[in-house]
Amino acid sequence: MDVQVWIEFLKENWLVIVVALVVLFLILNFVKTVVKWALVLVIAAFIIIYSGLSLKDLSSAVSVVTEQATSIGKDQVLNVMKSRAKDAKFTQNSDGTFIITISNPDVEVTGTIGGDKVKVVSHGISLGEWTVDDTVEAFIQEATRNSK
Repeated sequence: MDVQVWIEFLKENWLVIVVALVVLFLILNFVKTVVKWALVLVIAAFIIIYSGLSLKDLSSAVSVVTEQATSIGKDQVLNVMKSRAKDAKFTQNSDGTFIITISNPDVEVTGTIGGDKVKVVSHGISLGEWTVDDTVEAFIQEATRNSK
């Protein structure tokens, strides 16, 4: 389970958790029979069920937001690649990999020559591995031409 999801759950439901803990302590202090443990189990089950439903919803919401942010970031980086390809610097390493950088805004594309995937970093944030499509291929070729 993602730690960020738990943190968001605790932020949103801290009052319910505090009330449940107070009730549990009261039950443990005043009730001295099997009923005590039955009540403790009921309250624990309620918290687990309640958190399970909320965590699922919260987890799906976090993933949707992450996907949207990544999509927007990718679109912006592709636009930077198109508009600033003439400023790109191509560096080829001896192991067959290459690095293309554009300074201001900071974009770095790393991959292998002839490979179908590249790693893209924008402003120090990894945007993951991208498939080399027409736009990325054109960017690589333009950067290669500029470096000669």
